[in-house]
Amino acid sequence: MHVIVDLCVVPLGVGVSVSRYVAECQRLIENSGLHHRMHAYGTNIEGPWDEVMAVVKACHEGVHAMGAPRITTTMKMGTRTDREQHMDDKVDSVESLRRV
Repeated sequence: MHVIVDLCVVPLGVGVSVSRYVAECQRLIENSGLHHRMHAYGTNIEGPWDEVMAVVKACHEGVHAMGAPRITTTMKMGTRTDREQHMDDKVDSVESLRRV
C-alpha cells in the first residue's frame, strides 16, 4: 500500500535547539531513497507503507542514539485505493486551481 505521511519528530530533554536531531532524521530519510520534502514543521514522506514506517522507526532509533531520552512524534497519513496519488499530485492540483 502506498502512503503519504507528514512526520514531525521532536526530541525532549535535549535543550531548546533541536536542529541537529532534525538533521539526523533528514539524513536517515534521504538514505532510505523514499521521495520526501522537508518543510518548516516536519517532513512529507511517500512510498510503500512498510518502507515509510521503517524510516519513521529509524528516526526514533537515531534520535535516541544521539542521547534524546524522550521523543514525541506527530504523524498524519493518507492512503487511497481508488487511484495512485503522490504528494506532488496533491500540490499540483491546488496550484492549478490557484492560478485560475
